[in-house]
Amino acid sequence: MDTFVIAGGGLAAAKAIEQLRVGGFEGRIVLVGAEQHLPYERPPLSKGYLLGSEELDKAFVQPPDWYDEHDVDLRLGTNATGIDLDAHSLTTDRGLVDYDRLLIATGARPRRLALADDSGAAVAYLRTIEDSQRLRAALQPGRRIVIIGGGWVGLEVAAAARTAGSEVVVLEALDLPLVRVLGPEVAEVFRNLHVEHGVDLRTNVSITAIHRDQGRRAVVTLADGSSLGADLLVVGVGVAPNTELADTAGLHTDNGVVVDERLRASHPDVFTAGDVANVYHPVLGRHVRVEHWDTAIQQGRSAARNMLDAKEAYTLLPYFFTDQYDLGIEYVGSIGPDGYDEVVLRGDVPGRQLTAFWVKGDRVLAGMHANDWDAIEPIRSIVTAGHVDLTRLRDPSTPLDVLAG
Repeated sequence: MDTFVIAGGGLAAAKAIEQLRVGGFEGRIVLVGAEQHLPYERPPLSKGYLLGSEELDKAFVQPPDWYDEHDVDLRLGTNATGIDLDAHSLTTDRGLVDYDRLLIATGARPRRLALADDSGAAVAYLRTIEDSQRLRAALQPGRRIVIIGGGWVGLEVAAAARTAGSEVVVLEALDLPLVRVLGPEVAEVFRNLHVEHGVDLRTNVSITAIHRDQGRRAVVTLADGSSLGADLLVVGVGVAPNTELADTAGLHTDNGVVVDERLRASHPDVFTAGDVANVYHPVLGRHVRVEHWDTAIQQGRSAARNMLDAKEAYTLLPYFFTDQYDLGIEYVGSIGPDGYDEVVLRGDVPGRQLTAFWVKGDRVLAGMHANDWDAIEPIRSIVTAGHVDLTRLRDPSTPLDVLAG
């Protein structure tokens, strides 16, 4: 009887296990996860659960008895420390686990900011359930929360903090929040959103020092000589893939574990999925690592099918969503390192009910809607097709479903 081992206890791991059983795998499944929790989804940690509008139970992928019913050997609170590729064994801090095939789904961790960590002041990161619980307790009326980084997590925390009545300052090094992801045309929408909700959003800032005052509050000093105090610093400056396990085994890593279009690593019996996977995408024609919820789900399933010898290529385009205040967006596609030529905006941009398409030459690279929930499937079709009549795309009187064919 074959044994399939999953190193990592997150969403990609859970979806892989589901797919293995759905796909008819009757062998042994062992999940080795460092956290004590059952596999859970992370979006609620910066959205519904952090806002207090959802219970924590909604974050878990499956209830506890599901794993027993599907004969899954759960080894939670267990650290995977090494892989012997020749012996087909995974070393953990609780002993060896032999495998026939291995899935690495170790995820990512927040990038640390030494200036903050060494200051002695109260500092928070957001990745785990415990992080979200601590942050949720800290978001109180009248407290000043300073968020370093204007990315997705930083802005979602800002929205939750303002909803809770906290005073919020966001410090962003670039011209606009999310400008590297969305470009200035759409990033401006998010800037205006947060400013209108009372966020003190400071861009083009550089932090030179952080220290703790006598009252144990953080004091952040900026390059222009100004300073500001904070009851809590929240650091959101990106994540780093957890490649250490793959590195020590000698697998090919580069901004994640490098895998082919079938999610197979540089050893034929090792697969990778989720935040840690740097996947060759045959549609995009390059390797891409995506740190989003939908990718963890879909890659977990695809990796499981390929562990069962499906030999399928992973061709789904990246997809993500966010909810901030009364704004919800869905985005599909990938702009890539070569950038774009123009953004085609349709709809009510000031009213934040719009669609946006990122175009290079005559090709649509990515599309997004804001508060236009019927638009996502036509957008997905347009981006998947790639080529579209740009004159009609720029004409807001042409319906998206007509463009989608």
